[in-house]
Amino acid sequence: MFVFLSKLLAPFLYPLGMALILLALSLILQKHPRWRNLLAGLALGILLIASNRWVATALARSLEWQYLPESSLSSAPAIVVLGGGTEPAIPPRNQPEVNSAGDRVLYAATLYRQGKAPLVIVSGGNVEFRGEQPSTPASDMRRLLEMLGVPSEAILEESRSQNTYENALYCANLLKERNIHRVILVTSALHMPRSVKLFEKQGVEVIPAPADFAVPFQEWEELRQSPLPAQIIALLPSSSNLQLTTNVLHEYIGIVVYWLRGWL
Repeated sequence: MFVFLSKLLAPFLYPLGMALILLALSLILQKHPRWRNLLAGLALGILLIASNRWVATALARSLEWQYLPESSLSSAPAIVVLGGGTEPAIPPRNQPEVNSAGDRVLYAATLYRQGKAPLVIVSGGNVEFRGEQPSTPASDMRRLLEMLGVPSEAILEESRSQNTYENALYCANLLKERNIHRVILVTSALHMPRSVKLFEKQGVEVIPAPADFAVPFQEWEELRQSPLPAQIIALLPSSSNLQLTTNVLHEYIGIVVYWLRGWL
């Protein structure tokens, strides 16, 4: 029920959802011009602020740069890679595919080939209310890792989890069974702060290995040092910026909700 409610209610806390609610209220209050105009103006302001490059990159940077990759990553008994970077082999796809967060899988394979850990744990199950699926994110990651040269016997699946808290909980159980207390954790840079805290709460020592950065150093410096015309253009609305802002807010909301539930 928690997973269902979080998926149902969270979109209304994102910029697009908040703007739609405000616009709907403005229509209801048509007989009150002052309130109608105020609500419509707020909706427009939210969309303009959330969809400009300055706000989106600054927000993303606040999360992504908390755990910057080490120049020489330490080794560990296991690599844990969290689901969310794959799409199942549903026709016309003839095999699992990576999505915008698929760098998680690619980076995990790279770390294994570099000899950073002898075991890769892939974590991710299907959300129950979405109905039966042909595979789990964990099994899809296994197939992709095998295609990238990771042997099957070096991969362990955790396919029960439906959110990041369960990723940490069920992986910690698998790790304890194998007397493993330290892991290299691979997930998107935006997702890393919440993930690290959850695994540490389960008593697992974490070596963060973030992937899928939305804001590289150079891009942020170019934005800051760009000529005035370019900085003005960065203020213009963009759907990609709106999506990035939404992704950041998803993480911050998740951190707050998980903290309130005592998971962090």
